[in-house]
Amino acid sequence: MNSIQIGKPKRSKAPKRIFFFIFSLFLIVGISIGYLLYRNVFKPNIDLHNLDYIIIYIPTGSDYADVKEILTKEDILVNPASFEWVAKRKGYTDNVKAGRYKITDSMNNNKLINMLRAGHQLPVQVTFNNIRKLGKLAAVVSAKLELDSADLMKLFTNEEYIKTHFEMTKEEFPAIFLPNTYEVYWNISDTAFVERMYYEYQKFWNSERLEKAEEMELSPIKVTTIASIIQEETNQADELPIMAGVYINRINKDMLLQACPTIRYALNDFSITRVLNRHTEINSPYNTYKNKGLPPGPICLANPQSIDAVLNYEKHDYLFFCAKDDFSGYHVFSKTYAEHERAAAKYKQAYVLWEREKKAKENNTIN
Repeated sequence: MNSIQIGKPKRSKAPKRIFFFIFSLFLIVGISIGYLLYRNVFKPNIDLHNLDYIIIYIPTGSDYADVKEILTKEDILVNPASFEWVAKRKGYTDNVKAGRYKITDSMNNNKLINMLRAGHQLPVQVTFNNIRKLGKLAAVVSAKLELDSADLMKLFTNEEYIKTHFEMTKEEFPAIFLPNTYEVYWNISDTAFVERMYYEYQKFWNSERLEKAEEMELSPIKVTTIASIIQEETNQADELPIMAGVYINRINKDMLLQACPTIRYALNDFSITRVLNRHTEINSPYNTYKNKGLPPGPICLANPQSIDAVLNYEKHDYLFFCAKDDFSGYHVFSKTYAEHERAAAKYKQAYVLWEREKKAKENNTIN
């Protein structure tokens, strides 16, 4: 009898084809999504046209439309649409932060938007020195920051604000501004700037300095006021402690300070080279030829070196000084008025001679 062999049924290839099709489809979609993410998120999207970096400023109160306008004006986005795509998905469109930002060449959207959204801005270095009045300080600071100089001056002269926050008069207020270089954010507010300066002032007046001032029976503001006077009197750093000693001696003897820089300040005329009797007739609390004691506050922004010169003043018996007749910028210090008069006469004689020679040279040049 013949046997009949029954073979295994052939498997259909359809499931494999379906699986391969679905796998290929997912792969294509995955690659497409991956490329889309790379192109929009991680691909460099900043072209600075041969620059390493630029700084952009986003003003306070700006919205996303303002940011787009700033970037468009700079012409640095390779693909603006991809920037907007990422900005929306990262929630930056509703979370704009003002500030000064450093954008580097070949930056991608992810890095750029993360920086802008987090407000990771670049600080500004603000330097001020050789300033007599707060109006000049407001101008110097506002030139570097978003702050308006007029708004700053309103705060600098707001007696209620100064009294409430710092327990000072507006005349004493300049004492908190110590000439130096400070790092602050470009969009710092006016009150935050003043608070930062007050923090630096308090940090400067450490326990050691406060102890020295207390031993002298002077407040930090009075020390700073003396420092502002000697700073205006001489450019020679090695003279500062000697000059401080003169004013300390005069204060202790209840003498008029008779400080020429206070007259220039009272007259608001800093071009005066020689203070004459007529200048000292001005009625002003800053006139130390008429009023005993210190003026109401500093006559310039006293630097740390001048303040330390007062705290470490040289102990001596000098009560007077006048400029040397060699015009070196140094001074002759005297213990008695008679000595001072002789030194002053020598300087006056040299000054008159110098003026004559100067005029003669000018006449020769004209002829």
